[in-house]
Amino acid sequence: MAELQFIVNGVEVEIPDDGGSLLEALRDRLGIRSPKDGCSPQGQCGCCTVLVDGQARVACVTPAARVKGRHVTTVEGLDPAVADRWAQALGGVGGTQCGFCTPGIVMRLEGTAAKGPLDAHTVPQALLAHLCRCTGWQTVVEAAVSVGRPDSPPVIANRSRAAAERRAELEGRTRQRVGPEVALGGGGFSGDTAPVGCLVAVRAADGEWVTGPSLTEARRRAGKVQGRRTTDPIRWPIELPAGRWDRVLQTTWVDPAYLEPDESWCEPGGEPASPLGNGGAFGGKLHSEVTAVARRLATEHGQAVRVVHSREDVVRFGPKRPPIAAGLRADGSGIVRVAAGAGVSAAIAAVLPAVEVEEVELAGPPVSGELRGAGWVEAAVLKASFGPAPDTVVAPTGAVATAQVLPNGVIAVTVECGEVLDEVVLRSYCIGAAHMAIGWVHSEAIAVDERGEPHDLTIRSFGVLRAVDTPVIEITIAPSAATPVNGSDAVFAAVAAAAWRSLGYPPRWPARR
Repeated sequence: MAELQFIVNGVEVEIPDDGGSLLEALRDRLGIRSPKDGCSPQGQCGCCTVLVDGQARVACVTPAARVKGRHVTTVEGLDPAVADRWAQALGGVGGTQCGFCTPGIVMRLEGTAAKGPLDAHTVPQALLAHLCRCTGWQTVVEAAVSVGRPDSPPVIANRSRAAAERRAELEGRTRQRVGPEVALGGGGFSGDTAPVGCLVAVRAADGEWVTGPSLTEARRRAGKVQGRRTTDPIRWPIELPAGRWDRVLQTTWVDPAYLEPDESWCEPGGEPASPLGNGGAFGGKLHSEVTAVARRLATEHGQAVRVVHSREDVVRFGPKRPPIAAGLRADGSGIVRVAAGAGVSAAIAAVLPAVEVEEVELAGPPVSGELRGAGWVEAAVLKASFGPAPDTVVAPTGAVATAQVLPNGVIAVTVECGEVLDEVVLRSYCIGAAHMAIGWVHSEAIAVDERGEPHDLTIRSFGVLRAVDTPVIEITIAPSAATPVNGSDAVFAAVAAAAWRSLGYPPRWPARR
């Protein structure tokens, strides 16, 4: 096999030219783990962005052979003062949560800064090549603009790391690291901790797991075919209940759209690495199969095995928000029909005690009641639609959120969720929840055919709002001495209610797809 030479972060390297991508060369051959594989590999999420001769490139779709003799720069190769400024800026305003997407964003914006100033116009435009599910973009833009102003250093609050991580755990429902290293990709994701050179397993078209000495070879042996975005229309799979209703709502399948595909690795007789990485994936990975597969394959092969979901695997096998079809009267009575197997009937009934909940068997991807507020949020939104503006929601935890869409398009939110602990983290999570809610009402869905087969297999096809499409979100946090509880789920519900109200209560979500 021929050798391939190029320069990475100022150091000349030589690797076998196995036909793989630049991302695979960096991560699997050289052990440089800051570029992430988020779309696996579709060239659509920007998480693997690096600089090639100073120009931003998406490494997952760049053949490694194309950088022969060229200079490649990752976060690790930035001037330490520059990298620290980005880390402090993003961490200081909550522009990073899990930290999966931010290394690629930093490299994109470093390339942008070389061409002109980073400001409120250039940053969102540069971010068109990226996706971020956690932050809702606003804090990323705030951080980048501060970096673009050398005379205005990032504001770093006097914060307790323990308090920040406690608030992040409440909001994400799993333990999460908070610190400047997270913004540069050091959150501790499963794929980043896997030993260099371990076996890699991917799923073939027939469902069997195929292993190879590298991700490149495993994908080749599996005959992986890249997923596509379909032109098929969205379907609303549950019919509305018959009756005369004052309010109706149909939703469809929605992917939680976490950026890090499920991944785990295990040594023989060991414990598999958690696929949760540095965040809760909005409840979407709590029962991922990859840990059991990693344990089994490590035992079978007698060595460490890394198990990797492609983005297509996430779409086909990952849990989705359960579709509903509801008809309600103004007195709160009515019928809510929901996908069976989601386990949300009790949550719906707790918010709308006068409704009848019917479970409907659906052919389609799996659904889960463990996704963010599944069931009770839909019920709370329906309930709020009969009340006055602004929309107020009380979550099962006792958190209270109020939201409205102002005439200028700004989303104004107030939240009370006990002791604040860390205002930066809480504000970031609430902005992210608001972004997710707006997308849910306006644009998010995947196409699933009559047989239940998902056809939208690219991450861009999920309808997640881009930075340029996201309105300003103003968060007011009410001080409280009460026990701290999750607040962003209440914000998610309140903003969804306000967004629906602002559109005049169209009967189907997404309303603008």
